[in-house]
Amino acid sequence: MKKIVLTLLLVSVFSCSSNPETFVQHLNGYWEIDEVTLSDGTKKDYNFNDTIDYIEVSDSLSGFRRKLKPNLFGSFETSRDEERFSIQIEGDSLNIYYNTGYAEWKETILKANETQLIILNNTNKDVYIYKRYESLNLDDLK
Repeated sequence: MKKIVLTLLLVSVFSCSSNPETFVQHLNGYWEIDEVTLSDGTKKDYNFNDTIDYIEVSDSLSGFRRKLKPNLFGSFETSRDEERFSIQIEGDSLNIYYNTGYAEWKETILKANETQLIILNNTNKDVYIYKRYESLNLDDLK
């Protein structure tokens, strides 16, 4: 039953998606995981993230993703390790191919706009929902 629900979710996202070429322009920037739907249908909400993803795509449809830790001073700490990738438009899908010294994998961008990024990991079939990262403004807490 859970696999049917996940399949219906993916079909609805794909059927509502626009031209995958338009997704590329929205990938650059800082993203934090909002929710993950595992392949068995289990959902995990992320109310707090101690790391965020920085994604940068060049004109040649290649780029990298780097994990960052925001700090209270408005900057980030990073190990400088990054996952390099290439992007390919295949049919009606926008796919990201990663190749690191440790592994190779493929992800499919299901949706990308100014505020949300939805990615399917093709290996484990988990769906990651990201939202744009907004830095904590300590002045708002006063």
